[in-house]
Amino acid sequence: MHYGAETARIGDLLQYVYSMVILLIEHILTEKAPVPRGHYAQATTANGFVFVSGQLPFVPGDNPVLAEGLDAQVRQALSNLREVLLAAGSDIGMLLSVQVYVPDIATWPRVNEIYREFIGDPAPARTVVPCGQLHYDAQVEISAIALCGNAAAKDADS
Repeated sequence: MHYGAETARIGDLLQYVYSMVILLIEHILTEKAPVPRGHYAQATTANGFVFVSGQLPFVPGDNPVLAEGLDAQVRQALSNLREVLLAAGSDIGMLLSVQVYVPDIATWPRVNEIYREFIGDPAPARTVVPCGQLHYDAQVEISAIALCGNAAAKDADS
């Protein structure tokens, strides 16, 4: 048997398929969450996924201020996360992975309790990172990866 011609046709077909796939990267920006103060997007989407930058517990607005107290900060950071997800065509129920940064691990039990109430079940994969001081002396920062757009709708139909 001679596979040369068949292999070439398969290679041509794969090359054609790859040329038809367009990687679309979209940068997400919503005023319902704090506008970035640095050189980054609130989130980016690509291939059915949304990658949300770390959300600090700022109350959005023209002059954003940190929410006061641990409970309020955790809820605000989670609310900011949800608003960015919504702007990207996603939501809390489509979360795949969440990263929670806390400068004081002693606050973790309370952070986890509020997180559980907000996120619900089933819970996504999660990493908790005890870290040093966060920017602006925030008590929590949350980043995430979720499904979005057509991929999320397709997954929900399955």
